[in-house]
Formats: sequence, structure tokens, C-alpha cells
Amino acid sequence: MPNDTSAAVAALGTVSLIAGLIGLASIVFSIIIFWKIFSKAGYSGALSLLMLVPIANLIMLCVLAFGEWPIYRELNYLRQTAGARGPQNPAYPQSPQYR
Repeated sequence: MPNDTSAAVAALGTVSLIAGLIGLASIVFSIIIFWKIFSKAGYSGALSLLMLVPIANLIMLCVLAFGEWPIYRELNYLRQTAGARGPQNPAYPQSPQYR
């Protein structure tokens, strides 16, 4: 009987170790994914660490979903200032209907 118990404990320890490593790998992978998403949106990638905080992750998802991203704010600004100055690249002339 003692051998059966030690074998069961060893098996449980191995399964726990494997599950822990898989869990840790999935957490690291999700941080990397959210780091890329925040960076492409124009926010600091370090905000991805907030996805580990229970209430903050919901707030940050709402900011990503419903807020205006800094990258779009900059793009709209550049479009507005470029429109006032005219076309910037003479290699691509404007079509007559937009002049």
C-alpha cells in the first residue's frame, strides 16, 4: 500500500507541474498578444500588464473597444493638415473630380 500512495503522489505532482507550466506559458503568451495590440493601437505596451488585474482588464477592454485610439487621432490630424496644404506627393496627382 505505501508504494501505491507514493506512486499516486508522484503522478499528481507531475500532472500539477505540467498544468502549472502550461498555465504560465498561456499567461505569458496573452501578455505578449495584448502588448502587441496596445502598441498597434498607439498606447504603451506596458498597459498589457493591466490585463492581469481583474477589474482593470474589463476597463482596458472597454477603452480599446469604445475609445478613440491615439493612432487614429494622429491619422485624422495628419489628414486634416494635409488636406489644407494640398497634395504632398506630385507623383500621384489628384484626379480632376477632387480638385
